[in-house]
Amino acid sequence: MVSNQALERTSSRVSGLVSGLAVLTLASGCQTSANGPVLATPDSGPAPVAVAPAPQQNAVEAALARETAGGSVSVTPQPAPGPALKPDAPLSYTVKRGDTLWGIASMYLRDPWLWPEIWHVNPAVQNPHLIFPGDVLTLAYGADGSPQVTLARGDAVRVQPLVRSSELSGGAIPTIPYEAIAAFLGKPSVLSADELNRSPRVGALRDRHVIGALGHDLFVTNMGDNSPGRYNILRVGDAMVDPETKRVLGYMGVFAGVAEIEKVENLSRARVIDSARETAAGDVLVPEDLSVVPSDIVPHAPSQPVDGQIMAVIDGVSLIGQYEVVALNRGANHGVGVGHVLAIERAGELVRDGSCRRSGLKLCRGTLQLPNERAGAVVVFKAYDQMSYGLVLQTTMPVAVNDRVRSP
Repeated sequence: MVSNQALERTSSRVSGLVSGLAVLTLASGCQTSANGPVLATPDSGPAPVAVAPAPQQNAVEAALARETAGGSVSVTPQPAPGPALKPDAPLSYTVKRGDTLWGIASMYLRDPWLWPEIWHVNPAVQNPHLIFPGDVLTLAYGADGSPQVTLARGDAVRVQPLVRSSELSGGAIPTIPYEAIAAFLGKPSVLSADELNRSPRVGALRDRHVIGALGHDLFVTNMGDNSPGRYNILRVGDAMVDPETKRVLGYMGVFAGVAEIEKVENLSRARVIDSARETAAGDVLVPEDLSVVPSDIVPHAPSQPVDGQIMAVIDGVSLIGQYEVVALNRGANHGVGVGHVLAIERAGELVRDGSCRRSGLKLCRGTLQLPNERAGAVVVFKAYDQMSYGLVLQTTMPVAVNDRVRSP
């Protein structure tokens, strides 16, 4: 039999061991389980410390974080939501004088017209007129992996001593190159047959000049009920015929200058006060109206499907390149408005089928219809009911009249 003293000594050692384990457990904040130590969840005690959400990371920080955790954690790659970034998108870019919003968006996105999806999260860049030369744009990623572009004002950048600095001149960068469409903004560019019949016209130029320029005097006929004032001088171009319906949608009016008439008479005298190209007899005068000048043109995709064609190009060039102005056979009645970006598709050619050469046949009269190819993008800057004018923003191959324009 075991003595009472031995039992008391054994019980005392077990109790001490249990007490020691309890002290270690409380000190480490853990409890034991079959699977190893886990965090303790006491019923009472101090509140748990809140974990701050992960801050936004730029591309370099995100790469370093993945490299640090890469050895022990298996992560299944997930496609980033939102528009597709270009592989060479810059991590940081300083806006320069001469930049445009379209040009900057083209550096970051494969589809530049989707720029609001990465910039709308930052109120400072939601309005393109808030981006100035000297501002710094930084590419970052949100908590869900979506790309974002943040902005830092240029005047917040520190410089070292002895570095000269001067204030940047001019305002915010434009959305698109407005100088390419200046001759069309606020000026009628499509004339109907009725407008051609009732509008004043240049009858002759002083001193028998054949063409007129800035400061030259003109003699105007057919003033009718028109009043003195400023008039746009338009060179009447070819009829714009819809290639699908063969209807005449109007006559192209190309801006030539501005004339001012002080007194209306049977043969009114006008002076050219602004000149974009030569003025000649037969040109049409239309009252100037600056109220129709768009205050801003923000490129974006149309809300409904659009399918049309290029029916004319200004100045009659055969091949259309970047920053050329084109006329489209789609307008407001087709859901086309100012700022809509349309993809240009080059019409596939009908070529001879050369595959029969392998069979040894001497006569091969088969043909192949090549598919349409993506050739560029055009932004609408002026829309009428049945047609519109657009500026070609980018091209990857030559574009021509009758090429198609579609929703991107």
